[in-house]
Amino acid sequence: MRTTFQQLRRPLLTAAVLTFAGLFPAQAQPVANPVATFAGLDKITGRITRFDVYIDETVLFGALELTPRACYDRPSSDTLQRTSAFLEVDQRSLDGSAERIFTGWMFADSPALNAVDHAVYDVWLIECKTSTNVPPPSER
Repeated sequence: MRTTFQQLRRPLLTAAVLTFAGLFPAQAQPVANPVATFAGLDKITGRITRFDVYIDETVLFGALELTPRACYDRPSSDTLQRTSAFLEVDQRSLDGSAERIFTGWMFADSPALNAVDHAVYDVWLIECKTSTNVPPPSER
């Protein structure tokens, strides 16, 4: 009896692992992208502006300086947040000084999850891209 169980143990364990592996989808590795696309709302004018920003480039939106540090996306079949960006936002004052008002991850699928808290401007992540028609900072 003991040899029969030992002979069946390996095939049974293999079958169990293969069965459970089918229940949990494989998670794809995130893909780093060189460009992040954001949308910004000026609450005074009601105007929404869409703009592309290269990673580690700083752009001005109203009184806000936005600097994306990373932008990742995943395949649409992935169950995790598919598009995310790490962003730093500084508020410029009239005297030229800047104050950091946001540092963190933004998620395109859930823009309100980790939002920039500002009285005049809203900014949210739209997508990550591999290219844009905006020339890179080194070519400007």
